[in-house]
Amino acid sequence: MRAGLWQTVARSKQPPALALQPYELFIGLRYTRAKRRNHFISFISLISMLGMGLGVLALIVVLSVMNGFQKEIRERMLGASPHLEVVADGGRMYDWQAVLEQTARHPQVVAAAPYVSGQGMLSLGQSVQGVMVRGIDPARETSITDLSDKMKVGELSALNSGEFGILLGSDLARALGVRMGEKVMLIAPQGSITPAGMMPRLKQFRVVGIFEIGMSPYDNSLALINLSDAQKLFQLGDAVTGISTRLKEIDRAPQVAAELQSQLPPDLYANDWTHQNSNYFKAVQMEKKMMFIILSLIVAVAAFNIVSTLVMAVTDKQADIAILRTLGASPSSIMKIFIVQGVVIGLIGTLTGCIGGIALALNLDVVVPFIEHLFGVQFLAKDVYYISELPSDLHYSEVALIAVMSFTISLLATLYPSWRASKTQPAEALRYE
Repeated sequence: MRAGLWQTVARSKQPPALALQPYELFIGLRYTRAKRRNHFISFISLISMLGMGLGVLALIVVLSVMNGFQKEIRERMLGASPHLEVVADGGRMYDWQAVLEQTARHPQVVAAAPYVSGQGMLSLGQSVQGVMVRGIDPARETSITDLSDKMKVGELSALNSGEFGILLGSDLARALGVRMGEKVMLIAPQGSITPAGMMPRLKQFRVVGIFEIGMSPYDNSLALINLSDAQKLFQLGDAVTGISTRLKEIDRAPQVAAELQSQLPPDLYANDWTHQNSNYFKAVQMEKKMMFIILSLIVAVAAFNIVSTLVMAVTDKQADIAILRTLGASPSSIMKIFIVQGVVIGLIGTLTGCIGGIALALNLDVVVPFIEHLFGVQFLAKDVYYISELPSDLHYSEVALIAVMSFTISLLATLYPSWRASKTQPAEALRYE
């Protein structure tokens, strides 16, 4: 080994064949791939690579799954609700035709439609359920939401004006015990004053359809009726509650809301989907950050293994370091040799983790069912969870961030052992050789 080091240093001084590659790189790579006298150091190096790779793989897969859940829930939310709404102060918009035209002129708005929203109670026999009633124009609603694709029974077009038909969420219909064609009593808080006091308005509606969004707030408490029927029920006359819109790019909803708000009268407000569901998405972002920090500890543990590997390597190579110093190698050169060794360990681990993480995240829909079938288990039971499959949405920007973080940690882990190697005194190291 020592003869090889002499030859390596000697060749490094010969121009120009190897002039572009310093001997620090050669020796560092040689220490990494050479068979050491101490096999325990080689074993720790392998464990360090595997630990680094496992940490990177876990980070990529977990963040991809969380992105997939966020995307799936967002799509389900927006499948039943508009991307952006323009609402009136007090809940009544009288000149809504002009507002509809103004809103539809925005370049990002694909479609716009009026709606009526209010609270009520549904009654059938002894069963009573509180509901959120939404009056829609069926012809326009198909261009705003995906409710027409969520129908289990019936059609969205069955909500004809004057026929007082109603569409119920699947869980709501199950709680009431109602079937297609049956009539339910809808009780609205708006009523008339009588000598006996305020009497709520009661109106019978016939169930013409049942939908299932896959989200509890909608399936449990949402009821859809025709726009004109809702105006009569809530005594709005020709007024509506607001204007619902669909956008070309849903991620630009806050920007579109701000632009519309600057153009609308003071008594109208533009609310986008991120504002309406802000608490949920803030919680998801907080959870992602915490998972990133927690799983990063796996990479940190692997970095500590790199530190221990290099410390033992420095101890094992005391005589080699002394010979290099005797040949004229500077302390910085010695430091670079062991930095190269640590960086190679971290780089191989990071690349392995990235490749494995990307492959697993892109094929999660195949791997998870295989594991479930192999062990006879189901991770997400359909009767418990709304999402019964593990979704995955891989963001390559996050993969790049994880790779840079992992490589930086592995680079920092090499500094102390390399600095310790550079402080080796040749006379002390060769005293007992």
